[in-house]
Formats: sequence, C-alpha cells, structure tokens
Amino acid sequence: MKTTNRSDRTSGPEFLTTEQAAERVGLSARQVRRLIAERRIGFYRAGRSVRIDPAEIIDYMLAGRVEPITETYVREHL
Repeated sequence: MKTTNRSDRTSGPEFLTTEQAAERVGLSARQVRRLIAERRIGFYRAGRSVRIDPAEIIDYMLAGRVEPITETYVREHL
C-alpha cells in the first residue's frame, strides 16, 4: 500500500499568473488579460486570482503559426 505525504499532494501541475504567462511567451500582461477576457485561452479561477496552464498559452501561440512561402507556392499562385 502506497502512502502519500504532504509534498506529494502539493506538487501538482504548474500554473502561471498572467504576468508569468506573458513573460514566458513575450506578450504584455495586458494582452494575456485580454485573451482571458475574450476566452481565447483557458484559465483557472481561484477566488479573484487567475491562473493559466502553461500549455494553454503555448497552444495559443502555436495556433497562430504561419507557414513560410516556398518558391513552388509563389510559382503556382502568381
């Protein structure tokens, strides 16, 4: 039978504040708050505090990726 100690219960997933999330991806804290208000990224609320799963902000950034234009594409579409 496995026993759990207090440190096992407190070491859960890492959540970021809006400022930490903004710093991690190079946005302003205001932009991250806007994304939250517009429900464009998922977040967790604990009372008045807002926390963001790092994967949410990374997924948002990756969704905006634009593929580079290749020489073949230029030839076919001009």
